[in-house]
Amino acid sequence: MSNKGLLDYGNGEVINPDTYFENHQPPKSLEESERRVQEFVSTHRKTGRRIVLITSGGTTVPLENQTVRFIDNFSAEAGYAVVFMHRQFSLQPYGRHYHSVNDFLDFLELNNDASISVYPQYVPKMKSILEKYQKVKKEGTLLILDFVTVVDYLFLLRSVCRIMESLKETAMYYLAAAVSDFFIPMTRMVEHKIQSAGGGLTLTMDQVPKFLKPMVTNWVPQGFIVSFKLETDPSILVLKSRQALVRYGHQIVIGNLLQTRKTEVVLITKDSEATFKLSGEDIRNIVEIESKFVPELVKSHDEWIQQHHISSSRSL
Repeated sequence: MSNKGLLDYGNGEVINPDTYFENHQPPKSLEESERRVQEFVSTHRKTGRRIVLITSGGTTVPLENQTVRFIDNFSAEAGYAVVFMHRQFSLQPYGRHYHSVNDFLDFLELNNDASISVYPQYVPKMKSILEKYQKVKKEGTLLILDFVTVVDYLFLLRSVCRIMESLKETAMYYLAAAVSDFFIPMTRMVEHKIQSAGGGLTLTMDQVPKFLKPMVTNWVPQGFIVSFKLETDPSILVLKSRQALVRYGHQIVIGNLLQTRKTEVVLITKDSEATFKLSGEDIRNIVEIESKFVPELVKSHDEWIQQHHISSSRSL
C-alpha cells in the first residue's frame, strides 16, 4: 500500500490524515467559514488579484506581534487579498498598532461636551493606520477566520486549502501559526470535569499530526508554500530549515532565532539562503523586519508562477 500523504507520529505509528478527521468532530462554524472563503476566493479570482492564506496564533503569545504584522505588508504593499486564520482573541491586523504599547483607550479623551476625540500626539499615527484599514475594508481584501483548538485549526486549514486549490500556483500559503505539538484525542477525553479530590494527575498525550506533507502533496500541490522554523541554537537553524524543505517538499522556510526573531530572519530555499536584518537606524525608525523580506517572497512567488506558465506552455 502506498504511503503517499501519510503521517509519522514519531513513535513508529503511521496514520492517514483522513483517519484523523474521521475521529474528530469539525467545529460548528466550519460550514459558514467555508461559505465565506468560497465567496472571497470567487470575488478575487475574477479581478486577477493574488490571494495569500496567513495562519497565526497558537500557544506562543510573544510571537503574536510578529505574526499579525505580515497582513500590512501583504495587503497594503504587495497587493494580495488575505485570508487571515488566527487564534481567537489574539491580536488583529491593523488594530494591533493600538495595543503594542498603550491600551486603545489611552489614545482617546472625553471632552466636556461628552464627545470623544483622539489626543493630538496620536492623531498622525492613528490616521495613517485608519486609512490603510478603511482601504482594505472598502476593497474587501481581508477575510478573518478564527479557531480555538488544534482540531479547529486543522479542519479549517484543510477546508481553506481545498477551496484555494483552484487558484493553483497563484495562491500563497504563509504558515506562521505556532500549533501545539501535543493533544488529547477526543476518544480519550473525559465527559465531565476532572475532579481534584483524587490527588495528582497524569496525562498521556499524542503528537499533533504534521499536516504540511499532505498539504504539499495532496491539498495544494501547485501552491506556493512558506513555513517557519524557530530555534534557539544558531548553529542548527539553517540545517533544520533545509531538513524541513527536503522532508515536506515546499518552497521556502523562514528561519529565525527566538532571541532575534523581530530583527533578523533567514529565507531558505532548496538552492539558496538570504539573511535579512534590521540596522540600528531601522530599529530607531521603528522599521519592521517584514518590510525587508516580504518583497523577496513576492519576487519568489512571481518566479514560481512563471515557472508553471513555462511548464504549461511546453506541455501544449
